Amino acid sequence: MTTTTSSAAAHAPALEALRERIAAAAAARWPLRLRGGGTKDFYGLRLAGEIVDTRGYAGIVDYEPTELVITARCGTPMAEVLAAVHEQRQMLAFEPPCFGPAATLGGVVAAGLSGPRRASAGALRDFMLGAMLIDGRGTALNFGGRVMKNVAGYDVARLLAGSLGVLGLIAEVSLKVLPVPAAEVTLELVMDEVQALDRLNEWAGRPLPISASAWCDGRLMLRLSGAAAAVEAAGARFRNDHGALPVDAAVAARFWSDLREHADPFFRNAPALWRFSVPSTAPRLNFPGRQLIEWGGSQRWLVTDVEPAILRRAAEGVGGSATL
Repeated sequence: MTTTTSSAAAHAPALEALRERIAAAAAARWPLRLRGGGTKDFYGLRLAGEIVDTRGYAGIVDYEPTELVITARCGTPMAEVLAAVHEQRQMLAFEPPCFGPAATLGGVVAAGLSGPRRASAGALRDFMLGAMLIDGRGTALNFGGRVMKNVAGYDVARLLAGSLGVLGLIAEVSLKVLPVPAAEVTLELVMDEVQALDRLNEWAGRPLPISASAWCDGRLMLRLSGAAAAVEAAGARFRNDHGALPVDAAVAARFWSDLREHADPFFRNAPALWRFSVPSTAPRLNFPGRQLIEWGGSQRWLVTDVEPAILRRAAEGVGGSATL
């Protein structure tokens, strides 16, 4: 079944208005600030420029569940995109953080952020199949397409993920979707930070259906996703070998949602929140403060008042980076 929510003709004036606005700004040499719902205004560099609101160019252009591809315009609310795929028992496997109900598809792609499933399923850029970009001169450019086997040469569409609007306005996007796992359970294990890092790296080398992990304050949460038989077998192994305890499904769903959206208590009122992107095998970050570890050890959040230069040197020393 193909789902199309809005025609191209009806939205042509909105697209033309965006092109004209950008072309005029280029001619006058004044800066623009591309903005959808504004839920990620905290991310990136200092905000500047005249706001260009993208929400007028919205709607799902095409969705073919059997082809596992959805195409939508930049101003489409993420709630609408997620509702459409969930209705077909499908998902955006990179679990995009929205940071509020006003989030739009264009903003999610421009920010390039991925949620708890990123380590097992891939990042947002891995699901980019095609895009329409309005460049700095107001010209509409098309890259990639709307099917899986469409890429020849340099995959420019993926370059747009995380570009924060620097390369242009991401007007339209085609994303690969995946079926919702047949079974999913969350387990809780008690262990310290060093034990958790060692175990996560050990398990990463085994055929286990781990779709997400999070360690904080001596508690390791593991999410298992996949075929029912595989999830049950892995769950029994974790319970028998490591004393894992099952977590109620509703409680688990809330936990992973809060983690993705930074609504978990760990992130609230943090005076200085640092994100470390490091190899999963990197040793523990021996700094004062609280820490939360995701992605099998590759993403580590740290709340601390340590000097920024010290933190950045520590991240670079293990082949990673630190972002405030």
